[in-house]
Amino acid sequence: MKILVVGSGQVGFFLCDRLSREGHEVTLIDQDETAVERAQDRLNVLGVVGNGASAETLEQAGITDVDIFIAVTNMDEVNILACLIAREYQVEILIARTKNIEYTSHKAVLSKEKLGIDLLINPEDAVAEELSKLACNSKAFDVAEFADGQILFQGYRIDPESPICDLTLAELGELRGMYRFVVVAISRGKTTIIPRGEDTIQAGDRIYIFAPQRELPAINYLLQAEQIEKKPTHRAFILGGSRIGLQVAQNLEKLNFHVKLVEKDEARCYKLAELLNKTVVINAEGLDVQTLVDEGLTDADVFVAVTDNDQTNILTCLLARQHKVRRTLALVSQPELIGLASELGIDVCISPRLAAAGAILKFVRRGEIVSLTAVEDSNSEVLELVIGKNSGLLATPLNQLHFPRGAIIGAIVRGDKYEIPTGASTLAEGDRVVVFSLPEALQKVERFFA
Repeated sequence: MKILVVGSGQVGFFLCDRLSREGHEVTLIDQDETAVERAQDRLNVLGVVGNGASAETLEQAGITDVDIFIAVTNMDEVNILACLIAREYQVEILIARTKNIEYTSHKAVLSKEKLGIDLLINPEDAVAEELSKLACNSKAFDVAEFADGQILFQGYRIDPESPICDLTLAELGELRGMYRFVVVAISRGKTTIIPRGEDTIQAGDRIYIFAPQRELPAINYLLQAEQIEKKPTHRAFILGGSRIGLQVAQNLEKLNFHVKLVEKDEARCYKLAELLNKTVVINAEGLDVQTLVDEGLTDADVFVAVTDNDQTNILTCLLARQHKVRRTLALVSQPELIGLASELGIDVCISPRLAAAGAILKFVRRGEIVSLTAVEDSNSEVLELVIGKNSGLLATPLNQLHFPRGAIIGAIVRGDKYEIPTGASTLAEGDRVVVFSLPEALQKVERFFA
């Protein structure tokens, strides 16, 4: 497909990288000549310097022959106007990133339907939802739900004292009678592998598993990952009163957390106090550790840092760990800082660019993809697909199908039943299949299920 991306920021660059790797013809527009040159040097894309909301620039970029138009600059109005112009050129799919709630709320005067835009994605909403889920789990650093919540995809770091440390996948498989889950990937250093029976889980590894929702308590017991929800009371500190911080506080209130939200702007504190029901709003600097300690930081189960400064988020999480906070979560926008933050001991780093990019990538996939999650440190993806009635895969055992190397089926959901598949498993019309795929296998997976 021919794809035109407007905006070479973190989301735009990530999308260009991923889509060009998959063989799509990608053109990038940006007003910053240096940014365009950088993208052309590093990626297999055509760069055009200019205003993405200009018909002249769009024609220069080949808008008349584009299948998908994606506008992800930092300005909502530019993204929307660019999509409206692209609509006049009969582009089939239009996607825009917006930060303003006025465009994405249920009461929006200019909704995506009225604008004629297929997807308006606000990454802040997705980030807040993911942070809220991860705040409730004391070990997982990555959580995603599939098949209407029946199947969970979770990432765990393996400590030297972990019960599964030094076990091979074959030995772990012998426990499947008691623990119904499958390890679909092991991330070791900068390498991610689809494990086989002889592969060993080592201390320091990050493993990714698929598991049924109802099996999670038993799996957490095995992995020594007792969930925070089981405590009679649970306390959370949130640093940053932006829209993300507000949404996280509201979500944790619903989960009966005792929440304290720290915001340095006094006027914003008064606004937050009006919008929150039970949360205690504190007017203080995030690095004013003594004030946080006086407010009960050492009793907190979770510390969530969501200011607009990556360094502040990382540093305050480290300070919270020094004061024995059980779990730390940081909003980190710069890709190069995510790995560093994890190595320093921060439990979870959430990237806004992946929240936006994951939703956008779903729109450009072939096949019956109903859900998609991007995995930050490996560029891998988790895809949920529906098997159509005309699929050539029906009723054939999986071990007889030539499934792409670098990918693995983690779960099959049929109606209200689920299965952790084996070689003898078969697919039927309407099945929902959850697949983990490394970057090099993504195109093959799409063709396999197309």
